[in-house]
Amino acid sequence: MTHRIDQTFAARKAKGQAAFVAYMMAGDPDRAASQAFLNALPEAGVDIIELGIPFTDPMADGPVIEDAGIRARKSGTTLSVVLEMAAEFRTANDTTPIIVMGYANPLHHMGYTKFASAAKAAGVDGAIIVDLPPEEDSELRAAFETHDLALIRLATPTTDAHRLPQVVAGTKGFVYYVSMTGITGDSFAQAGSITEQVTRVREAANLPVVVGFGVKTPERAREVAKDADGVVVGTAIVKTLYQDGPEAALALIRTLAEATHSS
Repeated sequence: MTHRIDQTFAARKAKGQAAFVAYMMAGDPDRAASQAFLNALPEAGVDIIELGIPFTDPMADGPVIEDAGIRARKSGTTLSVVLEMAAEFRTANDTTPIIVMGYANPLHHMGYTKFASAAKAAGVDGAIIVDLPPEEDSELRAAFETHDLALIRLATPTTDAHRLPQVVAGTKGFVYYVSMTGITGDSFAQAGSITEQVTRVREAANLPVVVGFGVKTPERAREVAKDADGVVVGTAIVKTLYQDGPEAALALIRTLAEATHSS
């Protein structure tokens, strides 16, 4: 429900803080371990969860998240399993927003109307579909409107003044600002450009703006949080979870969340 997203940003704004958004790949390395990690995120300081949907051709993802998707698919994670994980999370948590993030093909295969209905029933609040531009998302957007789900769009450094109104029209919840051109995990844009771009996108959308792609350290999260309404970290979390295990990943998340909230 979009009100969960709105309430989360409002609560952080009231404290003069940015929200911390964490990405994880559903089903990596397997359903049970992934579910336990998902369930632990709010207590570690996560305000909004981005739950990745594994896909065979993740064109916007760097090697770390691509490999996580491969592991998830090998463990049997499908779109339906992702929604089952969200539903299980909701049995204990009814306040932390969950945004599923992925590609259009699995949703199209299920059927946009069926997906929207199932996502709503599972307690999902919205979706980021990285390869579905505004010109092609009218069917999904209509289904989301029916079920009060947020279709969250991406803005990038190359989204010019002519394109930006199309990107933000129909967007709900927040706008995800991709801080650089490239794939997830790439190096971060210069800080000076973030200030200007976040202001530009926020004014166009009249919505919170979260910044992601390339944020890896507490220092960078703190810096971005000075301008953005939210900070997204994905690759660093996914990498730490795989290499060092859930406790190390949760420890990293705590430092990132603290840095985001302290800015």
